[in-house]
Amino acid sequence: MLQTILLQADSGGLLSMLPFVAMLGVLYFFMIRPQISRQKKEKQFQSEIKKGAKIVTTSGIHGTISEINDTNATVTIETGAGKIKFEKSAISMELTRRHNEKK
Repeated sequence: MLQTILLQADSGGLLSMLPFVAMLGVLYFFMIRPQISRQKKEKQFQSEIKKGAKIVTTSGIHGTISEINDTNATVTIETGAGKIKFEKSAISMELTRRHNEKK
């Protein structure tokens, strides 16, 4: 009985793996690869941010960067309420670039 089970499994081994391999390929190209690309763009954006840029944080706070501390990856943002220290990763987008691109 064990021999018949092994023979049945062996007869369609490569063909039965094809849907699984195809599913992994689709998963990679539609989910993993775009996520890696987004992470690279976000890291590049955070490294290129300059003093004086108008930004929005992930929590929705609008302000202007007044100081950048690269050693511990923080920025000081000047808002209407005063100065606040944030992590660079908390910066969502730069408003200065968006306004320049629209013109």
